Amino acid sequence: MLRVEGLRSAYGRIEAIKGVGLEVRAGEIVALIGANGAGKTTLLRAISGVQPITAGTILFEGERIETLPPHARVARGIAQVPEGRQVFGPLTVEDNLRLGAFRRGAEHAAEGLAQVYALFPVLAEKRRLPAAGLSGGQQQMLAIGRALMSRPRLLLLDEPSMGLAPLLVDQILEAVVALRARGLTVLLVEQNAAAALAIADRGCVLETGRVTHEGEARALLRDPRLREAYLGV
Repeated sequence: MLRVEGLRSAYGRIEAIKGVGLEVRAGEIVALIGANGAGKTTLLRAISGVQPITAGTILFEGERIETLPPHARVARGIAQVPEGRQVFGPLTVEDNLRLGAFRRGAEHAAEGLAQVYALFPVLAEKRRLPAAGLSGGQQQMLAIGRALMSRPRLLLLDEPSMGLAPLLVDQILEAVVALRARGLTVLLVEQNAAAALAIADRGCVLETGRVTHEGEARALLRDPRLREAYLGV
């Protein structure tokens, strides 16, 4: 579904990703792990189009998209859940969700809302409340739901466990697995490498802007060097 080849991106003179190549197949979860500053978020932002690239190609369902603006990539079926959630605090939960369906039109929003509320029932209970009043875990659910309102085929999910209690992390990751079961493809960036690889089909390790390891998630979980570097064992 997604193929990235030789992708480079920089912030001024500092190159954040250095010739990255990876593939995400339809219907799978791919976990992208690595230390802080490795370039994980930059890679997601480059794929979604909000971070300029200096070289490389991005193919989505066989077509090059690296020159398309972000909104056109959303229309093609790519949605990103940003690091830090970035919900619109003064707006109600439901208004936040409706913003995710802006390009699809109001007539399609009702179906999307029903699906999001079925996945995250707490959002239905709080749909008339301002998003700023939600807990961190609920805001993460809202951010995911907002992305789902655009009916993506590929979800770019950036650090969904950040700042959450373990129980809430489990709930969020269980929802990601449920979305895969419905046919959604997910590229997951996650600091909690063990949790990410536990639900993923495959994994990639990014170190200082380069992919250094990739393979089946179970194999990466057993790799002694990766266990010591990223899993804390």
